[in-house]
Amino acid sequence: MSESTENRTASGAQAGVAPRTKGPSRTQAKVVIPDEYPMVSILGSRDELLRVIEKAFRADVHVRGNEITISGSPEESGLVVRLFEELVELVRSGAQLTADAVERSIAMLRMSSARPADVLSLDILSSRGRTIRPKTVNQKRYVDAIDRHTIVFGIGPAGTGKTYLAMAKAVKALQAKDVNRIILTRPAVEAGERLGFLPGTLFEKIDPYLRPLYDALHDMLDPDSIPRLMAAGTIEVAPLAYMRGRTLNDAFIILDEAQNTSPEQMKMFLTRLGFGAKIVVTGDVTQIDLPGGQQSGLKVVQDILEGIPDIHFSRLTSADVVRHKLVSDIIDAYSRHDLATAEPHAIKGGKRPRGR
Repeated sequence: MSESTENRTASGAQAGVAPRTKGPSRTQAKVVIPDEYPMVSILGSRDELLRVIEKAFRADVHVRGNEITISGSPEESGLVVRLFEELVELVRSGAQLTADAVERSIAMLRMSSARPADVLSLDILSSRGRTIRPKTVNQKRYVDAIDRHTIVFGIGPAGTGKTYLAMAKAVKALQAKDVNRIILTRPAVEAGERLGFLPGTLFEKIDPYLRPLYDALHDMLDPDSIPRLMAAGTIEVAPLAYMRGRTLNDAFIILDEAQNTSPEQMKMFLTRLGFGAKIVVTGDVTQIDLPGGQQSGLKVVQDILEGIPDIHFSRLTSADVVRHKLVSDIIDAYSRHDLATAEPHAIKGGKRPRGR
């Protein structure tokens, strides 16, 4: 079996490539890691990252010094070479490689034309010793859409970073003085509990619905500064009902859990938009808690506003989940179950379920 040899220096930029002579089924490529990057930063402690790479590709990867030799099909070998180039570029940008980052880089190379280094090195916000970055191509597109459009809808399942990334962009905009205040709001919809029977004042009853927003703020700001900013009105966390009758100028406004708004509430909220303001609406249309089969404003608004200039719909999927790996599997399993249970009913009634 004939083989060809491809030599590359992984410089983080475009690497030099010798002309390739393709063999019938296998090719050999070589990547040279620049001396300024310790191999442990690329391969991981005790070769942890190397094992992730070996498991993901049908190719043989051999390391000797700072030279990595890859043998396999032209397609697989080429992907591994590109992966090491991207990993070097990530290290160059200051990122610390993890198994999760390597796995996400591999997924991007296999599924899209996006460069992992462009996605995983995009710093949104640095706070309290940690940097918030997108972790998937769709997350980066979502973040870029927030920069480009006045109103953005982030629609997707739990764990895809819809609200967290939007809040990071809001804090960044406040720090850059692009806006004067941040307004975070949620509909206080009962998901199995009755607000009237909960103990405490009205604020104490509503507070559990807003708690996730407070938790995210604490990740992004000095906790001691949050009460001061809230007292000054620079940051407002309030139920959706508090938005009625207001015009919100020079503000970054986030509506979370928007699947639990009625169509009327959604219209009310969107028409609060004032000059110099930006709106991000996030929600998961598979987890609607509205009573009595009431229509979700987040579902209806997609038919009404799709295609209007300066309004953008970003749709994330289970592939964009950044929580435990099982979360993505759970979401996919529920989707399959919903489809399987809906199909017989649709056929029985003479109709098939309508998809978007």
